[in-house]
Amino acid sequence: MRKLILLATLALAAATLPSAIASASPAPAASPATVEAAPTAAQLLAKTTGCNQISNGKYKTDEDVSSKTVAVCDANGAVFWKADMDIDCDGQRTTQCNEDTDCCFQDDTAFHQSDGKPLNAAKLPYIVVPSSSSIWKYSSSGLKGGGSCAVIYNGKVEYTVIGDTGPSQIIGEASYATAKDLGINPDPSNGGTDSGVTYICFKNSTVSPIENHANAVSKGQSLATTFVNNN
Repeated sequence: MRKLILLATLALAAATLPSAIASASPAPAASPATVEAAPTAAQLLAKTTGCNQISNGKYKTDEDVSSKTVAVCDANGAVFWKADMDIDCDGQRTTQCNEDTDCCFQDDTAFHQSDGKPLNAAKLPYIVVPSSSSIWKYSSSGLKGGGSCAVIYNGKVEYTVIGDTGPSQIIGEASYATAKDLGINPDPSNGGTDSGVTYICFKNSTVSPIENHANAVSKGQSLATTFVNNN
């Protein structure tokens, strides 16, 4: 009798063991939330085909050209312009950017890192906006140092910050790092490109700290998505 009772007990335990193990097993992990893809270069450019001009006149692309051809255009949540790209190598001295590589090198930038140092043009993708003038005051459009921008060239999008100011009559300039990432020759003495660059800067935006490029990409992608959806 004891043997029968023991066998019955073992059989009952065996039958309930799988369900007990199953109930103790951890629940399957939840699927990660779907992340919306950032806009493509084509999607961004499609929103810049027209121009609601807000600049009082137009800018030159270089000091040695006579014609003024570039207007600053207004959009919902951003301003944009289409120009060339000259190379800004100012700021911290590096192997790429110094008095020997750049005839016009300056050891400072208009806007500084969170530690107070000038920006590093060889490392940080940033763009240059014209100094305020009667043509256009960038601050009047909600732009400021550390503001978020998207730069488009040859099917590529680079997310940057506003890092420096340049001549008040010229537009179309970005850091060594911006040019390099876009496949443009970044050499300050003979690099850049004469045309084909679109700059979109998002109003009332800030990347913090200004030197954190990962934050610039994250912020820029989010604002670019909003820009495409709202224009």
